[in-house]
Amino acid sequence: MEIRIGITNTGRELNFETADSSDAVKSSIAAALDQSATHVTFTDVKGNSYIVPTANLAFIELGTEEARRVGFVA
Repeated sequence: MEIRIGITNTGRELNFETADSSDAVKSSIAAALDQSATHVTFTDVKGNSYIVPTANLAFIELGTEEARRVGFVA
């Protein structure tokens, strides 16, 4: 699943793909915001970790969990 995160006062967005399910990502974000945590942590499919401060979150866009098709589509 692809995740796109907008950070305030920054012209760029953070884009990466994760193997986590949509529900797992949503629950970790909601838990961090509900508990007033200072940051939320994500891990991409390559094993890289991202630590994002919750105070600077502008938006979080979650893509679909649909697998990419291989080949030509008619």
